[in-house]
Amino acid sequence: MPKSKPIFYRALMLTGVNLLLRAVGTSFHVYLSRHVGAAGIGLLQLVMSVGNLAMVAGIAGIRTATMYLTAEELGKGQPQNVSRILSSCFLYSILCSSVIGAGLFFGAPMLAEHWIGNQQTIPALKIFAAFLPAVCLSSVMSGYFTAANRIGTLALVEVAEQLCSMAVTMLALQLWAGQDAERSCISVVLGGSISACVTLVLLVWLRLREHARRGKKICVRRRLLQAAVPLAGADVVRSGISTAENLLVPKRLALCSRVDDPLSAFGRVSGMVFPLMMFPACILYALAELLIPELARCNAAGSKKRIAYLVQKGLWAAMLYGFFFSGLIFLFAEPLCQSLYHNELAGRSLRYYALMIPFLYCDAITDAMTKGLGQQKICVRYNILTSAMDVALLFLLLPVFGMKGYFFSFLVTHLINFALSLRRLCIITGYRVPFAIPAYTVSAVLLAAWTAGLFRLEWVYIPLFFILLWLWGVLTREDIRWAKGLIFHSPVDRMGRRDYNGESYRTG
Repeated sequence: MPKSKPIFYRALMLTGVNLLLRAVGTSFHVYLSRHVGAAGIGLLQLVMSVGNLAMVAGIAGIRTATMYLTAEELGKGQPQNVSRILSSCFLYSILCSSVIGAGLFFGAPMLAEHWIGNQQTIPALKIFAAFLPAVCLSSVMSGYFTAANRIGTLALVEVAEQLCSMAVTMLALQLWAGQDAERSCISVVLGGSISACVTLVLLVWLRLREHARRGKKICVRRRLLQAAVPLAGADVVRSGISTAENLLVPKRLALCSRVDDPLSAFGRVSGMVFPLMMFPACILYALAELLIPELARCNAAGSKKRIAYLVQKGLWAAMLYGFFFSGLIFLFAEPLCQSLYHNELAGRSLRYYALMIPFLYCDAITDAMTKGLGQQKICVRYNILTSAMDVALLFLLLPVFGMKGYFFSFLVTHLINFALSLRRLCIITGYRVPFAIPAYTVSAVLLAAWTAGLFRLEWVYIPLFFILLWLWGVLTREDIRWAKGLIFHSPVDRMGRRDYNGESYRTG
């Protein structure tokens, strides 16, 4: 087993790759938007919504379950049991993905006609179904490499996957698809499917090269089902409701007299606003990816001080990061959308949605930490509740208020979900969120953004925000030393072995 590195250093390593891939992916999404237009992006979003629902159902919680079970065995000092874990996870994944893939393949005509409302999407859905088992099995291997701290290896494979997906898609678009809607959907699905096969082959080959010994037979089935089934239920319900939302939005918007082109309005928000709004979150997603197995190991080892440290640092980092980019995207929303999409309406929408960034980013970290501490069943309840609320609100508000109703529904349901998850995290860890730090941070964002907008010097926002945080004590010398330690491997300030043993951690 390779030597473990501190979690935040591993997060930075994974973040660099994720940031590059997200930048390339966003650029590619901009290319697609210009290639097929807002209406075409809206149709593609509907196709991918159905495909993603099938993928979530096929994965059936196995990726997180693999991470969780592998991390438990490693935390107990029993790496010889990992082979048994992976065998069971593979069998579970093959069964689930094959059933879902067959259902999608034979049900594609019905789904295209009654759900999507466009027969041209049938070939794309069938291709997605054919490659679904490979996609799900690659998730098992990805979960193992994450739990085993093989972050550098996994990052390189993800680079290869992204480049392969983009290369196949762009080649098909240029040489075959053109601006044809049916062929464009096939090109996007084919690119993602072939890249998933490449990922699976590479990760399995790397695992075989470890020559890991196989331990005695252990009971895995019950533990696997207890970890995967609640997650599968939550993910399928949430993805199913999300798919229902995406299919519902254009139809309900058509009943609103304020909306001229429902598909374009939906594509503008889902295909233009959301990618830009969530682009900076790739850094937090890297951290969230690592927190699940890290907290599972700490929980199995009974390291309460380490858990307290990770919770405090994770929430603090997500809060500062979210508020900073909320103000930054708010200031640059319109010129950014104008330069990328040549769409003024997308810029106006992005300014409104930028206000939600702080709690959306914090929710990503909070959700990961609750899952890492074994609270999957609670997450199921929260996701079902808020997703059902979202569908109900969209059904009622869209015909009357149009896209303003969509914004209100998104705001209310995601805020409730974050509040419930944060409350649960505080209960199980005993952590208390200090009121002063969020209050000072909000004040810094408002003052810095107002000053930058008043003098029309948007870039002034960046130094002014951090100066205000320093003056008000939110950002301290200890935090700066800690950040330096992450980059330069300082043995004292980085979150390494000393912090893991609980001898030094910040609680304020």
